[in-house]
Amino acid sequence: MKAVMETYKRMNITPTKGKGSWLFDENGDRYLDFIAGIATNSLGHAHPALVKAIQEQAAELIHCSNLYEIPLQAEVAEMLTASTDFDKVFFCNSGTEAVETAIKLARKHAYNEYGPQKSEILAFTQSFHGRTYGGLTATAQTAYHEGFGPMLPGFAYAPFGDLESAREMVGSQTAAVLVEPIQGEGGINAAPEGFLQGLRDLCDENGAVLIFDEVQTGAGRTGHLYAYQGMGVVPDVLTSAKGLGGGMPVGAVMAKEEYASLTPGNHGSTFGGNPLAMAAVRAVLGVVDDPEFLEEVRFKGRILKNALALIADRIPGAEVRGEGLLLGLDLKDPELARQVFEHCLEEGVLVNLVAGTTVRLAPPLTVTRAEIRHALDTIRAALDDLVGVLVGTSAARHQSAVA
Repeated sequence: MKAVMETYKRMNITPTKGKGSWLFDENGDRYLDFIAGIATNSLGHAHPALVKAIQEQAAELIHCSNLYEIPLQAEVAEMLTASTDFDKVFFCNSGTEAVETAIKLARKHAYNEYGPQKSEILAFTQSFHGRTYGGLTATAQTAYHEGFGPMLPGFAYAPFGDLESAREMVGSQTAAVLVEPIQGEGGINAAPEGFLQGLRDLCDENGAVLIFDEVQTGAGRTGHLYAYQGMGVVPDVLTSAKGLGGGMPVGAVMAKEEYASLTPGNHGSTFGGNPLAMAAVRAVLGVVDDPEFLEEVRFKGRILKNALALIADRIPGAEVRGEGLLLGLDLKDPELARQVFEHCLEEGVLVNLVAGTTVRLAPPLTVTRAEIRHALDTIRAALDDLVGVLVGTSAARHQSAVA
């Protein structure tokens, strides 16, 4: 690994094979994958439908320039628009590219309709929208900005969930409001009741585009094809990636007709919408975009969330957040969260930490109920070993501070 740039804090695990919800390393040790490539392996590993689709397409045509018609791209776009409230789709290769596209699209729409003075993008604290400069600037977490300044102009930030603050900041200058309906990297934070509808109203009142970043919540993750469909609020533009390709790099921006402002020469992608990626998306949608499958995701999500809530009851202040199979167990104590994470790793259950104190669980949508029980047993066992010592230590620290 000496030749690989050290941009990741890698764990000492070397997966070489996957099957279903499990990863296997070069020694044959297995790990229950409850992070799924960070909500990306939506069908788990080596799903027959996805493997077959990729193999067959690779033997026919892997890449073709967007200078030409790509029938499979048109077919997948129609699958997405038929199952959502959108009319047009632009394909790219990742979530951050999708966010970049959405920002450009919103500013172009505002320019066409109102002029250059309407260009500001409102985003929210604790957000994560990617690592290119547009997505990075929209990500209202200074830790991600440090060392890379200056950030781009034309962005404003409001506290996530605070509608009154957003109302004060949205005005004639606002081209778009960009928000995750459930924040992923920020700690699995669900938008509070009325917040998204309030943003919808603000955008309508001020001629701004409402963009939902569903890179992490999309492709069935919450038990709906896209999370907005279970929330009763329809955005104008939506970004998608991660689970959409089941592990193949692919992103998409979906827009209502009146907001599809990008025209030839405005934007593009060399690899976006290539036949291999489209074959993967078609296979994923063929499994996920099914009412019975999505109901099963919701059911398994309820099982997991309810059981995690019982675990959280043991920890002062702990809570469970999220929907479907995107859940966070916030233990409030960074040391306790770290040790629970490490215990799970030692026991062969892969989870990860976000926002310092939250254990994120995002298993494949195909995870079995038995595998859910196994993961829960591992987390319970971790707390059986740790909670008495660490909670007692935290209480002693608190007592000392009060004294």
